[in-house]
Amino acid sequence: MDIIERLRGLIGPDHVLTGADCAPWASDWTGTYKGQPLAVLRPGSTAEVAAIMTLAHDTGTAVVPVSGNTGLTGATHAPGRLVLSVDRLRKLREIRPEARTAIVEAGVILSQVHNAVAEHGLVFPVTFGARGSAMVGGILSTNAGGSNVVRFGNTREQILGIEVVLPTGEILNLMSELRKDNSGFDLRDLFIGAEGTLGIITAAVLKLQPMPAAYATAMVAVPSLGDALALLNRLQSATGGAVEAFEYMPANYIERHLQVRAGARAPFAQMYDVNIMVEVAATAPRDATPNADGSLPIVDLLEQTLAEMMETGAVLDAVVARNEAQRTEMWARREDAGELSVSRHPVMLMDVAVPLDRVEPFLTRSNAAFHSIDPDGGMMVVAHLGDGNVHLTMWPSPEGMGRADSIVEQVEDVIAELGGSFSAEHGIGLSKRKTMARRKDAVALDVMRRIKGALDPAGIMNPGKVLP
Repeated sequence: MDIIERLRGLIGPDHVLTGADCAPWASDWTGTYKGQPLAVLRPGSTAEVAAIMTLAHDTGTAVVPVSGNTGLTGATHAPGRLVLSVDRLRKLREIRPEARTAIVEAGVILSQVHNAVAEHGLVFPVTFGARGSAMVGGILSTNAGGSNVVRFGNTREQILGIEVVLPTGEILNLMSELRKDNSGFDLRDLFIGAEGTLGIITAAVLKLQPMPAAYATAMVAVPSLGDALALLNRLQSATGGAVEAFEYMPANYIERHLQVRAGARAPFAQMYDVNIMVEVAATAPRDATPNADGSLPIVDLLEQTLAEMMETGAVLDAVVARNEAQRTEMWARREDAGELSVSRHPVMLMDVAVPLDRVEPFLTRSNAAFHSIDPDGGMMVVAHLGDGNVHLTMWPSPEGMGRADSIVEQVEDVIAELGGSFSAEHGIGLSKRKTMARRKDAVALDVMRRIKGALDPAGIMNPGKVLP
């Protein structure tokens, strides 16, 4: 307990929580990983984070960084360890509209970033269902994806610079606002996606985009995923790459949504196997200025494309949002995915990436692999189809739960055979360490271990995560 007293001296007794006060940090969002931390530390500045890490390094004390605690892989599991929460690092230091950048601290909630930059007619294009609780530090630490990756890329592509406190307590200033900087190793990207195993990101320079002046959003039913990709490619060509979301929700997802979400409505009058939510965003006046009849050119373009594909049978049905309320309903259906996944237990979650034209065979083969081992288990799928990211939710039967490792290995085989990745946007944490050992290139793992050893020689930074 001596270290607890020393920590109280560093950041103040009110910001060192113990016992029952640690409850919000004693379980992950899914409820899968539970464990009482030794203490929860809530520093209020980068200097205080550095002081904590210096003490931790000198005493060999493990530290687990936590942001919004909305992760799905157990990366913040910290029984008997110090949890360092960044939730008091919540300053939006600066917004520079002309440069289209924002400088924010790690504890700023994503929706707060969205609201702040919107006042300047700008957007930070990283978005997903947990935007009301996820914080910038965790978003960077997991290289989060979300629904707009098809147009803007993962979080890594939206960051110009970062500030990091190393495991030794040193502050690494990489807060560059430059669009081009070719001065040696790209250390920034080393920490983005490292899940707090190499250091603690305390601030970042975000790259902003112009706010769309109009959206065209629709639910579309198609005969197959091949037809869905034809629609995606056609819209990308017609709009100059302005498709921002292209989300796949099969019949089993729609059915589960109707079961779980009170007041939910089906997207169509009848049930279809393949349902797509598509959104196209327009910034150019020619696409967003209303016509004489009040219609929007970008919406007209989407409707025309859908009508032409309906004539050939490549589209079966479509509903185009006519107002913001209808658009919000479409997005809510997709963003309920997290709640739907954990609406049954036990649950096994996998987020997978495969080439776009191999999503359909992946779904067919992974479903067969799962049910060959667990015929009584249930599976639900949702996907960011525009970037090949598939989320598998598997609810094993009691018998299947005893063979969970076999199920995962069978699905891993399918992923590998199709040239995919076993982790698309959720990170590794604890839940995918066995998969890392089985599937990650051995030389790559060795290099990762050497980097970890060089930056964290005492092994105190989120130990036991990511690396097998």
